[in-house]
Amino acid sequence: MNAVRMNLERLEIPAADVVLEADITVPRPAHGMVLFAHGSGSSRHSPRNRYVAGELQRAGLATVLADLLTPQEERIDLRTGELRFDIGRLAVRLAALSDWLVEHEPTAGLDVGLFGASTGAAAALVAAAARPDSVKAVVSRGGRPDLAGEALGSVRRPTLLIVGERDPAVLRLNQEAMRELRGETRLETVPDASHLFEEPGALERVAELAREWFLRHLARAPGLGDGGPE
Repeated sequence: MNAVRMNLERLEIPAADVVLEADITVPRPAHGMVLFAHGSGSSRHSPRNRYVAGELQRAGLATVLADLLTPQEERIDLRTGELRFDIGRLAVRLAALSDWLVEHEPTAGLDVGLFGASTGAAAALVAAAARPDSVKAVVSRGGRPDLAGEALGSVRRPTLLIVGERDPAVLRLNQEAMRELRGETRLETVPDASHLFEEPGALERVAELAREWFLRHLARAPGLGDGGPE
């Protein structure tokens, strides 16, 4: 199997009224792009999301790990815990990032998928409702789709909800959210996994499910030719 060539960038991206730090990795060829929305108190350095991103990259998917809060906001949030639940703010910035990325030369022409964890999943769903033309698929890991509120009924893109078997409260919230979502929706329960998917094999299963979902629903970028990873 041929080695996958990677283009890596660390950028500061204008998003709404702020500038956000992001790590962008684009394999060549690329089949699509996945923008990550991190969960409560997390950042683009989250080891769990970085593991999933690495698996997506090996499958030929570009990944964007971005901080949705500025450094100053993160310091405030560490004290108050309030901004991580400001779903409207996070969703606006996520949508703005997706707008910027579809014009950025290394990622231009790639369909966008959103991967949201915990509260970040709500922001991803709100952003998907706001950008139905550019966002093609959503994956939620241990997410809180209920926090997306009325926007759930406007999400018509394929949505995969992944929940740990040992996370019953979140599992119930995801089951309820499925009734509101309007597009293709699937709920996958990872056996013996808790909320953070720290158990052996749990995060590997999350990455496998996300990879399959995004490869199925994100179109290959035109003009890149064959030769991607098997």
